[in-house]
Parts: sequence; structure tokens; C-alpha cells
Amino acid sequence: MGVDLSQRLVPDGLWELVAPLLPSFNSRPQGGGTAPCDERAVFTAVVYVLTSGCAWRHLPETFGVSPATAHRRFAAWTRAGLWRRIHRAVLDELGARGELDWASAIVDAASVRAKRGAR
Repeated sequence: MGVDLSQRLVPDGLWELVAPLLPSFNSRPQGGGTAPCDERAVFTAVVYVLTSGCAWRHLPETFGVSPATAHRRFAAWTRAGLWRRIHRAVLDELGARGELDWASAIVDAASVRAKRGAR
């Protein structure tokens, strides 16, 4: 994978925030399984799929991660609530730097179907 693309997708500052939040994957007690992966490469591959709209099965080999591994980690991280924790960490970091302005924010509200019939 090109260094430019990797740095654009997951810059060093973002990786410093994300790395401590990643759940650890322990080896299986009975042995076997696959060799440990470079977590940053896996995270970058997942970010690529999520931001590009690429299908998991079309993940370029240049990421050095199999599509199955990237998808498994994505699913595990989703179950572990990683994305919410990353979102919070980024907001906290921006707030600490004074780069977060809550005076102008967009709220995404859910719409509820109106009841039919008389008012």
C-alpha cells in the first residue's frame, strides 16, 4: 500500500488516538489459527473499505491484509463498541485543543411516522 494513501487514511495523530482503544486479540489456547497482523494495517484497510465504498472482497492486496481478516476485525470492533469510543476520543482531543465549536452543530434527528386519522 502506498505510504501516501496510508497516511491520508490514518494519519499518525489519529493512529495515536486509536491504538490504545483497540481490543486485544489473544492467541487461541489450543494453538493454530493465523499469525498476528499489523493492527495499523488492518485498521487502515477497514477505514479504506468504509470510506471508499469498496466491497470487502475487493480490498486491494496492497494493504497486506486479507479481506476476511479485515471484515472479521471490523465486526469484532463493532461488537466491542470501538467506533463510538473513537468518536468520543476524537471529540475530546479536538475539545482539548480548542478546535471544537459547539456553537454551530448539526443534529441528526430521527423522524417518526405521523399517526393516521384525526388530529
